[in-house]
Amino acid sequence: RHVLIDGKPVSGGIFDFSVYLFHNAKELLARGSGPYFYLPKIESHLEARLWNDIFVMAQNELGIPQGSINATVLIETILAAFEMEEILYELREHSGGLNAGRWDYIFSCIKKFRSHKDFCLADRVRINMTVPFMRAYALELLRVCHKRNAPALGGMAALIPIKNDPVANEKALAGVRVDKDRDANDGYDGGWVAHPGLVSLAKEAWDKVMPTPNQIHKKRDDVKVTAADLLNFQPEQPITEAGLRENINVGIQYLGSWLGGNGCVPIHNLMEDAATAEISRSQVWQWIHSPKGILQDGRKVTVDLVRALIPQEVDKIRAEHGDAMFAASPYSEAAEMFEEMSTAEDFVEFLTLPAYEKID
Repeated sequence: RHVLIDGKPVSGGIFDFSVYLFHNAKELLARGSGPYFYLPKIESHLEARLWNDIFVMAQNELGIPQGSINATVLIETILAAFEMEEILYELREHSGGLNAGRWDYIFSCIKKFRSHKDFCLADRVRINMTVPFMRAYALELLRVCHKRNAPALGGMAALIPIKNDPVANEKALAGVRVDKDRDANDGYDGGWVAHPGLVSLAKEAWDKVMPTPNQIHKKRDDVKVTAADLLNFQPEQPITEAGLRENINVGIQYLGSWLGGNGCVPIHNLMEDAATAEISRSQVWQWIHSPKGILQDGRKVTVDLVRALIPQEVDKIRAEHGDAMFAASPYSEAAEMFEEMSTAEDFVEFLTLPAYEKID
């Protein structure tokens, strides 16, 4: 709504790409680098084809060589997981491989299967990269990339260093180490961390097994992932009051920061972005609507229960940040938005859509 073409709002992704490319492409190429991009939220090879067409047109318009643009696709939707080879093919002249966008992928699974009577995931903290459907997704991405001689990048380790608590800090570092060792040993060519202080730790994982620039020679022909494996949504339990409260708390804290202009926020010693908030509010919505949305103590997750817990979690946020910071931040507005989205009859596709209308 802030940039119009022929009176219509322009796509945010296309706008960002175009402005960045116009102002930077030739200088980047002159420096021996290039215009490199991530393509998020892709759901099909047809979207990848559209972006490839945009790349070709843009390079022609700017008079730079075809293939100058390099784009890595974030596989962070359940639909894209079924079209990874096709997505690589469509972007083949501009492809920088695929990246496992693990947190948005979980959100996508919840969103797509939210109304299925048999679908219901356990507490968010239980959904890690070793549960069946996430393990299948990670291995299939790796197999597809290396089959097509493309790099495969592991997902984000959200843990961050913890100051003034050596025991908790070592536990966080150990969690990152396990995550990166698994990716490196599986055959991934690199991965993400949420904090620059963790780069050396991640590098250690790959230095142990990857003396070469990548591991594309590890073809992983042993991986035999089926559609059923990708759809094996386990675990379904436990769903706990603590997990429900954590979703409410993190969702409100993130929305409050987003409305205040910060989209990447440390919360409870994890670096959170919109994906975490999306999982949080979509899980609450789905637990309300699913017959399987039953807490470990036997209570059904209901609108009334969620509405009763929200003020309690807001009080915790106020106590954590202090009255002055709480008053200066849009947490109250965030709580209202979280309640509206999580208890609505109809599911909101992306929380940033209604949130965007709240900012100038």
